Amino acid sequence: MRHRQASVRWIGAFLLVFSSLAALTGEATAQVKAEKAFTAMVTDAQGVDTEIRNLIFYWEEKVSETAFVPHELRHLPVKRGSTTNNIPFDKIKQLETKPAGSEGITVLVTLANGKTGEFVLTIPGSFRGESDFGQADVPAKSVAKVVIK
Repeated sequence: MRHRQASVRWIGAFLLVFSSLAALTGEATAQVKAEKAFTAMVTDAQGVDTEIRNLIFYWEEKVSETAFVPHELRHLPVKRGSTTNNIPFDKIKQLETKPAGSEGITVLVTLANGKTGEFVLTIPGSFRGESDFGQADVPAKSVAKVVIK
């Protein structure tokens, strides 16, 4: 009888731990799924259009000679004057780029509400996501235009 009670306790403990882990995993999955996916038509400097689904702005932070930390953003990190902005993709209608010399890349942002602003990209990243032909990665320095759908 004692073996049976001990077995029931172990099974009960296992089920409690398993259900707790399942609940935590479900919450984490729900948070990841809650992020909005963006689709954009990206035109590169050569005039080639690529439709990119699940668009992110990607860059890697160098933490040592051999280690990098990847960053996947759903906003555009830009600067105008001494002000730094992180413009969310859901507010952007389109952006156009042009070289800014030693300052980096100038970005003309048109918001969904029609307002426009000229900024300098703060990070030399790339626009990344999925295309019909697999993963697409377009460096910001070679982007002419991005239209977010």
